[in-house]
Amino acid sequence: MLSKRIIWVAALLAAVAMLVAACGGGAPAAEAPAAEAPAAEAPAAEAEATEPAAEETAAEEAPAEEERLGATLIGEIEGPEIITDVNSYPTAFAEAPMLAEKVAGGELPALEERLPVREDLLVIQPLDEIGKYGGVWRRGFTGPADSQNGHRVAGGDRLLFWDADEFPKLTPNLAKGWEVSEDGKTITIFLRNGAKWSDGEPFTANDIMFWYEHMYQNEELVPVRSPFFNIDAGASLEMVDDYTIRFNFPEANTLFLEVLASSVNVFGGQAIFGNVGMGGFAPAHYLQQFHPDFADKAELDAKVAEAGFDNWVNLFKDRNTWSANPDLPVMTPWKTVNPATTDTWVLERNPYYFGVDTEGNQLPYIDTISMSLAESLDVLNLRAINGEFDYQARHLQIANVPVFLENQEANDYTLYLDPAQHGADGAFMFNQSYEADPEIGKWLRNVDFRRALSLAVDRDSINEIIFLGIGVPGSAVVAESSVFNPGPEYRTLWSTYDPDKANQMLDKIGLTEKDSEGYRLRTDNGERLVLEIPSIPAFIQFTALAELVKEDWAEVGIFANVVESERGLVEQRRAANDLQIFLWQNDGTDELYLYPYHAIPINETSGTGPAFGVWYSTGGEQGIEPPDNVKKVQDLFSQGLKATPEERIAIGQEIWKIITDEVWTMGTVGQSGAFMGVRVVKNNMGNIPSRQFNIQAGQTPNISRPSTFFFKDIDQQ
Repeated sequence: MLSKRIIWVAALLAAVAMLVAACGGGAPAAEAPAAEAPAAEAPAAEAEATEPAAEETAAEEAPAEEERLGATLIGEIEGPEIITDVNSYPTAFAEAPMLAEKVAGGELPALEERLPVREDLLVIQPLDEIGKYGGVWRRGFTGPADSQNGHRVAGGDRLLFWDADEFPKLTPNLAKGWEVSEDGKTITIFLRNGAKWSDGEPFTANDIMFWYEHMYQNEELVPVRSPFFNIDAGASLEMVDDYTIRFNFPEANTLFLEVLASSVNVFGGQAIFGNVGMGGFAPAHYLQQFHPDFADKAELDAKVAEAGFDNWVNLFKDRNTWSANPDLPVMTPWKTVNPATTDTWVLERNPYYFGVDTEGNQLPYIDTISMSLAESLDVLNLRAINGEFDYQARHLQIANVPVFLENQEANDYTLYLDPAQHGADGAFMFNQSYEADPEIGKWLRNVDFRRALSLAVDRDSINEIIFLGIGVPGSAVVAESSVFNPGPEYRTLWSTYDPDKANQMLDKIGLTEKDSEGYRLRTDNGERLVLEIPSIPAFIQFTALAELVKEDWAEVGIFANVVESERGLVEQRRAANDLQIFLWQNDGTDELYLYPYHAIPINETSGTGPAFGVWYSTGGEQGIEPPDNVKKVQDLFSQGLKATPEERIAIGQEIWKIITDEVWTMGTVGQSGAFMGVRVVKNNMGNIPSRQFNIQAGQTPNISRPSTFFFKDIDQQ
């Protein structure tokens, strides 16, 4: 095993050297801060245990979180402030020169006619200073499927949002405010009077009701509705007036405001979820022409045929795709003008954006966002290393941190690291609903099989090789800083390196027969037992990680076949219940109730049992009925959605206890910043936080309000 690890280290160092050479530099002079030596591991838990032994002593001796993560790359969390005191709002307003020219030429109305009424403005105090107008923000993306690349910087059109440096504090966004009834069953949302779509048409409650009545309740557009807004269980939405809507629930719903602020599909915003009929609102004046409730059937059929679609649903979804349709009216700071289906995805400032800074300057400061297509992640990373991007975080690989450090001075950028709270940047999600091969499915549902595989993995070695020693080895449980963490002992539960114990457990469950190479045999036909691990070339070196795990499993007689595949194909197979293991990160699980998909099976995107998730999301009408242990967790999740905040925390901790003990997901290393947390920013950009909340619910860096980013000197671009 040692020789194999040396080979992997040599290969990774060779790759780093190649990147450095391509950048014109020498060997890295500065390494990323390595993790301190871990505390002594506690003995592996016994196979028959259902609760972990206490490990308070080890936890007390462990290094502080910031020290483990490499403090020299991590700043203090900070961000802009949303001003809510109307008395502090500006009284005079200014706009970008490019828009002033259009006003002068008669192409646009005056600024005062484009903004909401003064008391309904979104007013943002920038992080450091009032910015300057102009410039092109250069970024990289990987193709049409990489639409989140744009959502995260130019989207963020949810009704509410998160405070940039006091998460989970809520702030106004597209809506100016809210009110909750005393019994918690009614939530009233107040919209901004005078807010407009990017084409100048008013944004009102009618656009929300159009979505609710003609999209969300249309079973062709939205065949499976969200548990976060379950109208089948009595939830409803009503329009009070043009600028007021009211959500009604059969019982108190203390989670719903957080749902409105998060990247949860039902109300995550048009930009990110309009293409699937979700999002919470839509431009009725534009989309009605593509909807059978409004359009003439013959005319609509002709449009469907002309566009090359087979039905109106696909045409409608295409026209409501923020990243691909330049004609689509939007509420985001920038709008697509050249679609993501081309080699250069271009977004330009929205002249009707409803936000201003504290001096009355309409946001955003930057004129244009231009994202160039990279044919591979290596190419994208090389461009970032060469200083070709102004601000890039998505797809930057933690393995390249030494190269970024080596080149940041020469190429005039700064490297930042934004660790997240989710527990696994490399998460092996066991598909407990897998049925394509009954023998494999039997073992994936066997708790001691999963525990044994987890005990066989050398996480410290993975941390050093893949994550440069920056991360935290252990289970997939959420970080100890999260209120949902059930205790420090769950970090090491079934996650200490103990191949001897793993071998004993595999023997005990009946996998005793082996072939001539020492691999365990199936119990149904005597052939070699083979697990398939599909890896996706994205974010981190998933294939390299999978190969290291493959080596560890080989030491206990389990053969794994690592197959690198395109992301869309893997996700299609996951939804079809065709994967044995889904390898990804369990991002979002730090807010368990808002983004549970990478922890528990609640729909077809849940790697731990997509068919069980379909059963849950359809109320048992579709999918596969899960066993009692899975039903128990699904029931706990349902209870948590309806619980008080205090009850929700206790229920969340109970969920983590169960799924960590049963190893639904095998964690490797987490809290490294490998997912969306490696950030390079040109020194010419202003209002850049030294650290930001890296969280799925906030769609980092949107939580930092990129509309306030600016170029200090346009001439230096």
